Amino acid sequence: MQAEHLEILDFLRPYPPFRELPAEELEHLATVVDVGYFKRGSEILAYNQRVSDLHVVRSGSVEVLTRTGDLHNRLSEGGFFAEGGLLRNGRVRYPVNALEDTLIYYIPGREFNRLYDEYEEFADAVEIEDRERLKRTVSRSRQASDLMTSTIASLIQRDPIVISPNCTVRQAAELMTEEDVSSVFVQAEGEDLPEGVVTDKDLRRRVLAVGLSDQAPVTDIMSSNLVFIEAKQRIFEAMLIMLRKKVRHLPVLQNNKAIGVLTMSDLVQYESKSSLYVVSNIFKQNTQEELAALVDDVRGSFIRLVEEDANSRMIGSAMAVIGRSFKQRLIELAEEKYGPAPVPYCFLALGSMARGEQLIVTDQDNALVLSDRFIPEKHDEYFRKLAQFVSDGLDACGYPYCSGNIMATNPEWRQPLSKWKAYFSEWIDYPTPEGLLHSSIFFDLEGVWGRTDYANMLNDHIRKKAQRSKRFLACMARNALNRTPPLGFFRDFVMEKDGKHNKSINTKRRGTAPLADLIRVHALAVGSKRHNSFARLEDIHAANTLPKGRAADLRDALEFISMVRIRHQAAALQNGEEPNNNVAPDELSDFERNNLKDAFQILSNAQKFLRFQYPMGLS
Repeated sequence: MQAEHLEILDFLRPYPPFRELPAEELEHLATVVDVGYFKRGSEILAYNQRVSDLHVVRSGSVEVLTRTGDLHNRLSEGGFFAEGGLLRNGRVRYPVNALEDTLIYYIPGREFNRLYDEYEEFADAVEIEDRERLKRTVSRSRQASDLMTSTIASLIQRDPIVISPNCTVRQAAELMTEEDVSSVFVQAEGEDLPEGVVTDKDLRRRVLAVGLSDQAPVTDIMSSNLVFIEAKQRIFEAMLIMLRKKVRHLPVLQNNKAIGVLTMSDLVQYESKSSLYVVSNIFKQNTQEELAALVDDVRGSFIRLVEEDANSRMIGSAMAVIGRSFKQRLIELAEEKYGPAPVPYCFLALGSMARGEQLIVTDQDNALVLSDRFIPEKHDEYFRKLAQFVSDGLDACGYPYCSGNIMATNPEWRQPLSKWKAYFSEWIDYPTPEGLLHSSIFFDLEGVWGRTDYANMLNDHIRKKAQRSKRFLACMARNALNRTPPLGFFRDFVMEKDGKHNKSINTKRRGTAPLADLIRVHALAVGSKRHNSFARLEDIHAANTLPKGRAADLRDALEFISMVRIRHQAAALQNGEEPNNNVAPDELSDFERNNLKDAFQILSNAQKFLRFQYPMGLS
């Protein structure tokens, strides 16, 4: 081997992806490398030009740009680029310029492709750069919606104003006036948490309006069963809790102690007024027809959230709150029409609404959990009518009937609490294809009305039983592999071939849904109590059950695919078209297509790991 070849060999050996190769392959590569020189400021690669070699920076530095001219990456000695073009269509995806005088080693494309196909470690090292690119893209998206991710702690300006339970209503009013606040918390000395809150509204409605003495104890008018929020939670999460629970004051906790109070007025500057308007307006409507008239407002809210650069978690949560609000108001109207329920019940939201991942294209999945005092002959007619009223109303409001009949109108999904526990026990203890399908739907459940503690009981029942059953987890893992990402052997898109959505990709069925499925399996395995897929990934990461960096990769993949789906739906609405989940790759930019492939590759790799992590044959 000549001296210049030895120099090239010594240079390549420590850098990825070459350090993964056998010695004989490295020695061969060193003999086929060409060299190029570029002066500072010169163009090395132009967008869409033909590319036939992998480029390795021998000395100097380069900047990699997006097709719109934004900075994508900077590389110095040992960095490589142009691998994306070599693996795809032979065209440059990202223009590259020399930041300083730069020497480039050219690895022939035929050698690169051969090594990529023959050596898995080499291919993995190349794909790490793809994952890092996707991570940077999603990171920029998160930075663009900084207000959407600010924490509640940033809004707390003063300590909470508290009053003793022994004080009178008059003393509470005097303290509120003195401190110029709209609420005081009732808290006993020595206690960390308040037991109730008194607001201006309470003084008006529970004192002045009814002629109550101002010497009455403050505990007579306070609202108890407080809803708390942690200081580290995000502002948009506080807004969602307020809307969902219909409260305007939230005690803020840090280290299990109240450090302040958050009011609805504190949130206005951080939240889309349109979302607040839609939710508040839902509860002002008095008929199904009036509620159905709000469909355009819901769609407008969705579009505005997208235009304000909200991330997918924010949008999914906001749309789920709107969906829950429709359900809650319809149930209120049903109870006004048919009278109070004969026995306690809980109306359940299922699927994406329960996970806080609902978008504008969705159907209705719901169920009823009834008290064990339920007697079908005496009580079922009431709940049948209530379920039908709610289901018809949801359909009119833009939430179509579930094609799989997963609705409370189906008697099978209108059962007592003990029957629901029996359902879940059977699905977990004796997994069948039908039971696994039901598990993937009903294991994401949330109570939206009535005895919501029934939903909490069912979630605890599911979590405890599923975590202990390795066989069930293995079956759920296998079931989560049924929907695969739309990537072919050479990482090209595999598209739909039916007439209506020909040459498109269903980003829900082939992207976000299989991601949610595999995340659910890992969440069950670690005993996570949370429903949102992003929140579950936080628990999965904390449990350290995935290889390093994989949870973050899944988060980034889910975010990117979700945003492609979201923007596609928003664009359809703006064009006066009916939105759907089918995205045509030809309508995306090269940048979006390449990142979408990266995200689908992460999903594919995660599914392979799922099969390994939860093998069949376990008891």
